[in-house]
Amino acid sequence: MNRLLIRISAVALAVLFVAGATADAAKKQKKKKAYDLNANPLAGVQSKQPDKELYDKAMVAMKKGRYDVARLDLQTLLNTYPESEYRMRAKLSVGDTWFKEGGSAALTQAEAEYKDFITFFPDAPEAAEAQMKVADIYYQQMEKPDRDFTNAQQAEQEYRNMINMFPDSTLVPRAKQKLRDVQEVLAEREAEIGFFYESRDNYNASVARLETVSDTYPLYSKSDQVLIGIGDAYAAEAHNIAITPRLPGAVRERLVAIYQDKAAEAYDKVITRYPMYPHVEDARDRLVAMNRPIPEPTEAAVAESDAEVRSHEALHFTDSLLGIIKHGPTVVEAVHVGEPTLTDPHRVLAPDVTRENQAIFSSALNPGKPEVAVSPNPTGVNEPPRTDQPSQAPLQMEAPPAAGTGVGAEIVSAPNATGPAAPEGAAAGGTTAADPNALLKPVGPANTSLPSVQGPAKAPDQVNDVKPGEVPQPSATDANSKKKKPKADLSDESSSKKKKKKGLAKIF
Repeated sequence: MNRLLIRISAVALAVLFVAGATADAAKKQKKKKAYDLNANPLAGVQSKQPDKELYDKAMVAMKKGRYDVARLDLQTLLNTYPESEYRMRAKLSVGDTWFKEGGSAALTQAEAEYKDFITFFPDAPEAAEAQMKVADIYYQQMEKPDRDFTNAQQAEQEYRNMINMFPDSTLVPRAKQKLRDVQEVLAEREAEIGFFYESRDNYNASVARLETVSDTYPLYSKSDQVLIGIGDAYAAEAHNIAITPRLPGAVRERLVAIYQDKAAEAYDKVITRYPMYPHVEDARDRLVAMNRPIPEPTEAAVAESDAEVRSHEALHFTDSLLGIIKHGPTVVEAVHVGEPTLTDPHRVLAPDVTRENQAIFSSALNPGKPEVAVSPNPTGVNEPPRTDQPSQAPLQMEAPPAAGTGVGAEIVSAPNATGPAAPEGAAAGGTTAADPNALLKPVGPANTSLPSVQGPAKAPDQVNDVKPGEVPQPSATDANSKKKKPKADLSDESSSKKKKKKGLAKIF
C-alpha cells in the first residue's frame, strides 16, 4: 500500500513538473514571439499562389543557412511579381538574409537594404522593423566600454531615430530597453575616464566627465558613485586651497566655502535622487563630516529609485567570465525601467570647468568688484605683429614735395654722423655743413642732393665731320692695323719627339 502511494505521488509530481515546464516554455515562447523579428510572419498563411510559394521557399532556405539561395528566390519574386502583396516582406527579407549571414561586409549590405526599404515604404508597418534592425546591426558590433565606442554611439542614434520616427510601433519598448543598454555602456566609459582623472588629481577633467555622465545618463546603474566622485573632487580642491601658503585668510575662507558648497550639493543629490542606491550612506557620512544638514528624499524619489534598483540584475560569476570571453560588453546591470535620454544636453568640457574656477578665484580676490576685461597691449614700433590683433594696412606712399630730393624719400644719416643740417633760412633739400663734433665722418660727395625728376637729361649734340658729297678715306692706321702675327719660338719648349744625336753623342 505504501509503495502504491509512493508511486502515485511520484507520478503526480512528475505531471506537475511537466505541466509547469510546459507553462514556462509557453510563456517564454510568447515573450520571444512578441520580440522575434526574424520569424516568418506569413508562415500561418495558407496559399498556393506562386509568389507565396517563392516566399516560403526563400524562408526555408534562409532557415537552413542557404542565404544565397534565399536571396535568389526573393529577387525572382520581386522581378517576376512586382504587384504581389508579398513584395514588401520580400524586400525586407533580402536585408534579413544579409543580416543573418553576418560579417562586416554583409551587415553593411543589410543596412543599405533596410534603409532602402524605409525610403520606398516609409508608411508601412514594416518600416519600424527595418529601422529597428538597422540599430541592431550596430548593437551587435559594440565594443567593451574601454575600447572603440563608435558603434555604440551609432546604435544610440539609430534607436533614438526608431523611437522618434515610429512612436506608435509595438517595437518601441524593445527599442527603449536596447537604448538603456547602449547608454549603460557609454556612461560606463565616461565614468571610468572621469575616475581615472580624479586618481591623477586632475579635478577639472574629472568633474567635466562625471558631470556629463550625471546630466546625460541619469539611469546609469552607478550614478550614485558618479555624484560622490564629483563631490570628492570639489572637496579635494577645497582642501588644496586650505593648505595653500601665502594666501590671504579672507580669500582662503571664501574659496573653501564655495568649493565645499559644490561638494555638498553633489552629496545632497545622491540622497534626494538615488535614496535606495548602495552608496547613499557614504554621501551621508561625508555631509556629517562637513557639518552640513542631511536632506530627506521625497516619496516619489524613493519609489522611483526602488524600482530602478529592483530592475537591476545581479552580476554573477558566469556573467563576468563571459564578459572576458565574448566580444561585446556586458549589460546585465542596466536598468529596465524609466525613460532613456532621447536628446543629449550640452556636454561639459574641461575648459568650461577651468573658466568657472577662474571666475570663482577672481570673485574671491575682488569681492564686490565687476570683472574687467583685459585688453591686449598694442604692438610697439619695432615689435613683431601680435596674433590677438588684426594686422594694420601698410602705409601709402605720399607724393614727393615740391622741393627736396624729388623721389618721395628722405635721406637719413647714421647716428652722430655729419648729416645734412640745414642752415637757418635755407630751403629744404639744400646742402648742409658738416658737423665738426661728429664721431663718424661722412663718406661720399658733399652734395647729396638728387637731380630733379622733371624730365630726362638732355643728350649731347652730334657732330658730323664728313661734308656732303665727300667720300670718306681709310686712315693710315686702319691700313696698317692688320699685321702678320710673329712666329712663336719653340726652341725652349719640350717635345715628345726624340732628337737626333750628333758627333760623339751618338756613342753614348
